[in-house]
Amino acid sequence: MANNNIDSLQKIIGVRFKDQSLLQKALVHRSFLNELPGKKLSSNERLEFLGDAVLSYVISKWLYQDYPDYPEGHLTNIRSNLVKTESLAEIAQNLKIGDYLLLSKGEEKSGGRNNHSLLANTFEAIIGAITLDQGIDVVDRLIRARLLARLRKTIKSGEFKEYKSVLQEKLQAKIKQSPVYKTVKEEGPDHAKTFTIGAYAQGKLIATGTGKNKKGAEEAAAKNALEKIGPKG
Repeated sequence: MANNNIDSLQKIIGVRFKDQSLLQKALVHRSFLNELPGKKLSSNERLEFLGDAVLSYVISKWLYQDYPDYPEGHLTNIRSNLVKTESLAEIAQNLKIGDYLLLSKGEEKSGGRNNHSLLANTFEAIIGAITLDQGIDVVDRLIRARLLARLRKTIKSGEFKEYKSVLQEKLQAKIKQSPVYKTVKEEGPDHAKTFTIGAYAQGKLIATGTGKNKKGAEEAAAKNALEKIGPKG
């Protein structure tokens, strides 16, 4: 069951909303609208749209200022690592956002409160709500507090490398050809699709990868292909 006491959520987030209806709206999954037919209630999808853009801007500005020697490609890949579904879902879980979500009974039974995609989307909606209520500076402080440790880990481990670029370099050096990526499978409803994409060389499948979008699935396929080829491949 959802925890309707958003006071406790505001304490966890560290933000006291002037207009608390914004935070309440950020917690409404569209499946919940089916529970209240005829009532004027909107889902968090518009706030999610705004939050996604704000999150990208805030992190881009942060990386641009803090890493002046990094080329554009490195900054893009670091940002992608920070805003990927798993990263945002982890923040949402730490903030216990799942406890406050308003879901349909069916969505709840299917594990919606722990669904990574749903949690990441809700976190973005909350970012959108904070932006409208408090401004970008408050968002900036929240993001730094929640993502600084992950950023340092990403930089230290080199997780920001773009596997597609590395795979292309390897194949160009070995066979003078670039890899080709093809969609192998698409699963799930339009709003929550999962893609499986294969990385091919010389018409042969090297490896497959899965992701919530085609770009992520291609990166996963390239990573798996590199692991299969090995350092001397």
